[in-house]
Amino acid sequence: MKEVWLQKWEERYGQDEFAYGIAPNNYLKSQLEKLEPGKILFAAEGEGRNAVFAAGLGWKVAAFDISIEGKRKAMSLAEANHVEIDYQIGFLPDLGYTEAHFDAIALIYAHFPADIKSAYHELLSEKLRKGGHVIFEAFSKNHLSYLAKNKDVGGPTDADMLFSIEEIKNDFIDFEILELAEVEVQLSEGLYHNGTGSVIRFLGRKK
Repeated sequence: MKEVWLQKWEERYGQDEFAYGIAPNNYLKSQLEKLEPGKILFAAEGEGRNAVFAAGLGWKVAAFDISIEGKRKAMSLAEANHVEIDYQIGFLPDLGYTEAHFDAIALIYAHFPADIKSAYHELLSEKLRKGGHVIFEAFSKNHLSYLAKNKDVGGPTDADMLFSIEEIKNDFIDFEILELAEVEVQLSEGLYHNGTGSVIRFLGRKK
């Protein structure tokens, strides 16, 4: 499974064009601009559009993904924007991030395989200090009906990789919920997020 998963992303990020563009996700942008810059970790960061944006705001940025091609493009984007990001390749349990180290965790379309996604959320929560924030946007389980109408909007076709409000409550049980909603969004992000979709948005503060 890991090999198939990795191959998909290496092929997608191996194209010349940025798969999801170089502009930051709108929800992430709106939330980061309200917070005092500190240390932030980006999960499944791909080609770096969000990490580079955060670094430009003054955040000390760490990021990880499984794709070597993703990192290559992320580092190129960082260089073009004259910022630094610490980008690791690998699976989260192997990367050695310190507990209670980060001021924010960003999960932007971080659709991990169904059998590990809740465990990854728990691990990521451990890396966040008390009072730190999680910023989350990803496709909801109801997104499949949007995807059926328009494949260009993107997102997983496996319902178990999608999210519900209840699942987020359970995965982030030790968090004060500042925002948690399922919303319809208009996406225009590179080659693979174009059209109307349904997402879960979550802003939480660790208790």
